[in-house]
Amino acid sequence: MPEFAADPYAAYKHMRERYGSLAPVLLDPEVPATLVIGYHAAVRILHDPERFPADPQRWQQTVPAHCPILPMLEHRPNALRSAGLAHDRYRAVNVSALDNVRQHALHATVQQVALPLINQVSVTGRADLLTQYAHPLAFQVLNAVLGCPPEIGQRVAAGMAAVFEGVNAEQGNVMLAQALTELVDLKRRHPGMDVATGLLMHPARLDDLEMLHQLVTLYGAGIEPLTNLIANTLRLMLGDDRFSGDVLRGSLSVRDALDELLFVDPPLANFCVSYPPLPVEMDGLVLPADQPVVISMAACNNDPAIASDHLAGNRSHLTWSVGPHACPAQSLAYLIAQSAIEQILDALPEMELAVPVDQLTYRPGPFHRSLTGLPVHFPPTPPLALA
Repeated sequence: MPEFAADPYAAYKHMRERYGSLAPVLLDPEVPATLVIGYHAAVRILHDPERFPADPQRWQQTVPAHCPILPMLEHRPNALRSAGLAHDRYRAVNVSALDNVRQHALHATVQQVALPLINQVSVTGRADLLTQYAHPLAFQVLNAVLGCPPEIGQRVAAGMAAVFEGVNAEQGNVMLAQALTELVDLKRRHPGMDVATGLLMHPARLDDLEMLHQLVTLYGAGIEPLTNLIANTLRLMLGDDRFSGDVLRGSLSVRDALDELLFVDPPLANFCVSYPPLPVEMDGLVLPADQPVVISMAACNNDPAIASDHLAGNRSHLTWSVGPHACPAQSLAYLIAQSAIEQILDALPEMELAVPVDQLTYRPGPFHRSLTGLPVHFPPTPPLALA
């Protein structure tokens, strides 16, 4: 697994040469699956919820309860892990609540969170942008959007991290459920102008269990992937001469860097899991019934069949997924990441990586693409004035 984390694209290339667009993998020693590494195969699957539903209930009956990736993939009453009318109901609730987020107010929230984080490191001349900026910013902004107090949010973050890592995942799942149950109870007693309240007030009338699992989905999408999007895009901009030079001269924007990162090195590398209820023939291979089919957004985006030298503004990648399960919060994620990156680049324009880019390391894990750290240095700078 550490070898895969160090160079997953070499592994994808080897799989492609050996298997074509669909590769047999083990998500865990007891969990066989198919990894989709061909772009066109992935698009067909993502647009075919009848043959490739996202409901894992039949599959998980065959998985030992102690399996470390079960909390990541198990059935939950939310849009991500359901199909048919249930999926449509949950998705409508989430889309409605997210559509009520005002983008101008969100930009201001990012700024309010970013400036104190920048001030904590600016006078020292060095920082780890992952742990001291990207992660706390994603976490605090998401708490503000959802209306979650920091003391509950801290336990949510710890539980979600355990689930993503697959380390103490069962304990993390319990911690996550307890914290989010408290948040739902708080919002019922004290509603506000936030996404959690929007979910509660929707005409679908979600019960407490359904509410909990909508929040699990939003936190799952809003902490780990968003943190990685911010940190990995900063890594790209600071470690690639095309960006570290051209951005300062104005010929390339932060949005260009985000588009390229989302295409070539997505922050959530392997996900979008489906569970065909019947055997399915595809690209000369029969996919077994009730076995996970995992889309490798990282491999598919880098499929030679769609190779292009023009990535700025090119959003044909699969990082947000496509079809009925496409991410409903992608415009908000773009805004948060772009605003966060612009804030720190404006505040610390002479910032440079503290180590060569090829010495940066990544956390092992089957799903994420996450740095272990992003150390930088810069001339010490006086704190910025807070509004």
